[in-house]
Amino acid sequence: MAYKITEECIACGACAEACPVSAISEGDIYTINADECIECGACAEACPVSAPVAE
Repeated sequence: MAYKITEECIACGACAEACPVSAISEGDIYTINADECIECGACAEACPVSAPVAE
């Protein structure tokens, strides 16, 4: 299952920088493209507010 980013997101960009396949898009709340996500968890590890979660 791909990861998704919850409303806890503070749009700091840490997850996007950590993503090895560039599946995360910038916005008020960052979003993860489920088709591109390889479920590695790098985004969740990098996030200071634990916004990325496994679906």
